[in-house]
Amino acid sequence: MVSFVVRRIVSAVLVMFSISVMVFLIFFATPGVNPAARIAGRSASPQVLAQVTAEFGLNRPLPIRYGLMMWHLFFKQDLTSYVNIGVKVIPQITGAAPVTLSLVFGAAIIWLVVGVLGGLVAAANRGKWIDPLIMFGGIAAVSIPVFWLGQVVGLLTQTKFHSVFRWLPGSGYVSFTQSPVQWALHLLLPWLTLATLYAGVYARVLRAELVNAMNEDYVRTARAKGLSERRILMRHALRCSLISVVSLFGLDFGSLVGGAALLTEVVFGLPGIGMLTDTSLQNLDLPVIMACVMYGAFFIVVASAVVDVLYAVLDPRVRVVK
Repeated sequence: MVSFVVRRIVSAVLVMFSISVMVFLIFFATPGVNPAARIAGRSASPQVLAQVTAEFGLNRPLPIRYGLMMWHLFFKQDLTSYVNIGVKVIPQITGAAPVTLSLVFGAAIIWLVVGVLGGLVAAANRGKWIDPLIMFGGIAAVSIPVFWLGQVVGLLTQTKFHSVFRWLPGSGYVSFTQSPVQWALHLLLPWLTLATLYAGVYARVLRAELVNAMNEDYVRTARAKGLSERRILMRHALRCSLISVVSLFGLDFGSLVGGAALLTEVVFGLPGIGMLTDTSLQNLDLPVIMACVMYGAFFIVVASAVVDVLYAVLDPRVRVVK
């Protein structure tokens, strides 16, 4: 098990290194891209461009520039923005990360509970009226764009039915340390909006996996032993069926924490990683882009490694044999 963990760590480091090199080359080695012109401004004179190029080390060879950027980003942590001169990159990441983490953690709990319960109920009542009803609800949830749903939810709660939902605050974010109650109230609607999409997906996936699992040989053996259908479903079929859910959750959670929750953040005015990444891309703020990409890559790689470990916990058939 130790060797497996070591291999996963080495693999994660190599993946993150490859991503950092790729992103660096895209923005610094692409023909026609001139970071100095972006920093100095459109009407900068050749003298100013030359000064900026020398000051930021943009006239050095690419390997040296890459090494210096990684050194200042990860070790000295004093890398500054190319757009907001003097503003350090790391504080921007650490300031936006708690917002995104709060959003994704809360939404993940909701969509896991609703999705797993929906899939279980649908599979346990296969062929009855509640089964197609849950599956229809899952399709409807998947089909609704998050951006549109967020706008509708905001419209209904803040204008049309504001008298009913006056206890809900408007858009924005309040940190947990400042006020836990206001933190939860500000994130309640974003949680529900983001969780709606994924709950439908997870319910449909788990229902399909459970139906297939109920036809497996180990389930037939359990029936032959006289176990009830409920016990078979909960103790045998569910455990192996959760592998697909775990796989989906690892990828979804990693990507959302890495900035894929951008639309939800924009609709509800949450200054998270997604909004920071979008702003830095629009301004071509290369240091911030690098930091955001590495932040997102870290969570995706970690989530993938955790999923591999959970595979072996849930299904003994996939455990590594030494």
